[in-house]
Amino acid sequence: MPNASPDPSYLLKVLRDLVGFRTVAPPGNSYREIIDYLASIFDEMGFKTQKVVIPQDVFSIKCGDPRLVGERVNLIAHKDVGAKETLVIYTHVDVVPAGDGWAMDPFDLTVSDGKAYGRGSSDSKGAVAGLIGALKVLSDKDLKYNLRVLLTTDEEVGGYSGLCFLTDQGAVFGNKMLCMDGFSDDVVIGSNGIITWEAEIRGKRSHSGSSFLGVNAIEKSLPVMEVLMALKEKVQSRRSSLDASSALSSLGIEKLMPILNITVINGGIKENIVPDRCVLRGDRRVIPEETMEGAMEEMQVALADVNVDISLRFFPGYPPMSANPDHSWVAEVRDAVKRSYGFVPRVSGAQGSLDQAYATDKTKMPTCVYGVGRQMEANIHAPNENIRLADLESYARFLIELMAR
Repeated sequence: MPNASPDPSYLLKVLRDLVGFRTVAPPGNSYREIIDYLASIFDEMGFKTQKVVIPQDVFSIKCGDPRLVGERVNLIAHKDVGAKETLVIYTHVDVVPAGDGWAMDPFDLTVSDGKAYGRGSSDSKGAVAGLIGALKVLSDKDLKYNLRVLLTTDEEVGGYSGLCFLTDQGAVFGNKMLCMDGFSDDVVIGSNGIITWEAEIRGKRSHSGSSFLGVNAIEKSLPVMEVLMALKEKVQSRRSSLDASSALSSLGIEKLMPILNITVINGGIKENIVPDRCVLRGDRRVIPEETMEGAMEEMQVALADVNVDISLRFFPGYPPMSANPDHSWVAEVRDAVKRSYGFVPRVSGAQGSLDQAYATDKTKMPTCVYGVGRQMEANIHAPNENIRLADLESYARFLIELMAR
């Protein structure tokens, strides 16, 4: 392997540029600008680049989210160095809304006390900056793999138009895959699937002074919630065989666990009107030992005997993922982490859900997930999202270790 080190100032410059693109999803209406920027960088590094836009008719059928507007542009960057194997490297460039509570401008990278702050710094534009910084110091003759880099959109809204679309188009192929949409504490080989659900409870509207003439949909939602809370206790007593992350293990959570949440409730028009409609929404996180179909059926059965006028809808998202912990690719990634960070990472599962699971399920490629940022420190999806500057440099070194001869 060459004696190659990433340039810290260049890493920060690229990360600053990336954070400055407001690729917030929803709406995700500025993808073209960031993909144009990235394509120019990969072109300069000798990659063949392709900008892939999901057709509007496919987007309308597969996504159907009115909050999403604009082109869904993805980037494929490929370099063939004549190697025997191709490594696919993937992450997303969209970010969640900044929200309130920031101590700085979330879209203007701020460096303070050894950390870089900005929306997407950890999830997952820091990884993109690390990849570009690593590739800048590696010549074609240094690479032991052909490279296929996928930088996509709409991951943060559980969307189809990024990695899932590319997978179904046959554009995700190679011998092994690294997903950079993770954290630097562990090498992740599994994740929970996600199902979003909606329960609509119907009643009858009336004047609140004669509420006995109506049917209060909000009040009727109470037995529904009671059943779901009983099911929640049952579901969350289960455990996967996959270890939880090291950060969660420190909190006493040793194994990946399924989750059932009620996260949204909408009902009522005015204080003196008996509501005729109440909508509950939430999600169900599915461990690899469960099936998406089984999780949905379990909810249907639990609510079947509730004496309420109710309709239950499901919106299945990414499936659960579980890779073989004994695969040589897992050992290779762990060894690269050890050489670059100086510690042997735990192999674990992620409580969250990843679009990577869709690609892994369809392509059957051996997969590892390893990103930049500390799970309990980086404030992912929260105010003041950050990464350690030292971790950004270590991540670029990790990628050099992984890609170089």
